[in-house]
Amino acid sequence: MADQDQSLKAFIIKHMNTDHTRSLSLYLRAYCTISSRASQSPTLEDIRLTDMVISAQGSRYTIPFDPPLQSLSETRARVVAMHKDSLHRLGLSDITVTEYVPPQGAQYIGFVIVLAAMVGYSRQGNFLPGALLYESVGLARFPGFTELSYKYQPWVIGALVVSHSFEAAVLLGWMRLRKHGVRLFSGLWWTWILLGFLEGAPAWRRFDKLVKEKEEGEHAKAA
Repeated sequence: MADQDQSLKAFIIKHMNTDHTRSLSLYLRAYCTISSRASQSPTLEDIRLTDMVISAQGSRYTIPFDPPLQSLSETRARVVAMHKDSLHRLGLSDITVTEYVPPQGAQYIGFVIVLAAMVGYSRQGNFLPGALLYESVGLARFPGFTELSYKYQPWVIGALVVSHSFEAAVLLGWMRLRKHGVRLFSGLWWTWILLGFLEGAPAWRRFDKLVKEKEEGEHAKAA
């Protein structure tokens, strides 16, 4: 029996370290309250009926089983339950996003319009004769629009920056990217955030569509 337990323990450790490092990282974050960065590249070193030992970034952590396992054969059900509990505690999803989806169709047109507005209203002087924008677009033909744009430029650019910053930082970054495993300040995070800032609402709506497609794909696999 002891030999069987040792064989099972070796199998569990190898399996977790090969296929479930994200779960190990989640355990560390949820039960040891360490940061995402500190939980990177985790390794399951040992597993017993009472606890598991995980190392990450040069530190070792012991996570108790509550209640203790009756046998190592209960490990799979317990670690799956702990994985779900960790996601719940951390406010995360089991669906991870690993790619950026660019604007398509009408969204691309909207992206160009918003970008043009941000560039155009970036400075009040753009609406004065002699300015590059004024001359290249021919704003002299639209005196009423040009006068209003000059007058309200600070308000327009301010509203754009504030609203798009909120959408990028909160609606996209905090409520979506973090939840779906996009690591803070990674290249993918910056791509979504910066282009999402320029684009506004269509970016996080497109992100939701991507997540929904991934969820449907997972459901199809399970079926």
